[in-house]
Amino acid sequence: MSKYKVLFVAQEIVPYLCDSPMGQICRDLPQGIQEKGREIRTFMPRFGCINERRNQLHEVIRLSGMNLIIDDTDHPLIIKVASIQSARLQVYFIDNEDYFQRKSIFTDKSGEFFADNDERAIFYARGVIETVKKLGWSPDIIHVHGWFSSLVPFYIKTAFKNNPLFSDTKIICSLYDDDFTKCFSKESVKKLKYDGITDKDIKQYKSLDFVGMMKAAIDFSDGIIQGAEKINAEVMTYAKKSNKPFLAYQTPDRYINAYSLFYDEIVDELINENAVK
Repeated sequence: MSKYKVLFVAQEIVPYLCDSPMGQICRDLPQGIQEKGREIRTFMPRFGCINERRNQLHEVIRLSGMNLIIDDTDHPLIIKVASIQSARLQVYFIDNEDYFQRKSIFTDKSGEFFADNDERAIFYARGVIETVKKLGWSPDIIHVHGWFSSLVPFYIKTAFKNNPLFSDTKIICSLYDDDFTKCFSKESVKKLKYDGITDKDIKQYKSLDFVGMMKAAIDFSDGIIQGAEKINAEVMTYAKKSNKPFLAYQTPDRYINAYSLFYDEIVDELINENAVK
């Protein structure tokens, strides 16, 4: 399966947000994997600090227009797209006026964590999945980056586990040093509910703090990558004890090739599983 498909779900991508190690990985990795002959799609949130005119974002009307219900409230899903011409890389943006028009990312001017960051992460995860469904594109691997993308494994393995597009999809979660101290309320956990999701499914989320979210992402993933040199110690211990395929931190000059080989291992596992069936 040398031509397999990889979906990248990013929290940030250079140059759309300020330069960071995670943002640079999410910029260079899709390009590197595409250049190795894989078919890729890349998503990130359309945070309000992203300059649409400078980056030439435009709405994709055929993909927009759906409403996502979160906590009994409808939220319109808007899909935008832009291209990084030098990389021949297209990026899809998940947008919504309620969640992504503010000019900062996760905190207000005083540094306070936005109270609705739980709903924003839920909207982003479900928005990515619904858009991929509209594209009719079945990824062999979904690779999620950052806590804001960490609900994607949960939804793929619960609400969408029987969807033909995702029934054979393997999920890889990259762990970073993007800790936050806020702990969402018990009501936040209830907001995760969606068609087909049971109380048993959400028991994985004993709390919606950073550690709780990343532990659950590990539980619902098929492979784990250490994306930063130093990450939360509790999360690291949990990842290693999961006994899931694990790739330790790779230096900037090595990670694209290392990740590609790790993808090959995960896809080979999928092939073997299908052969047994």
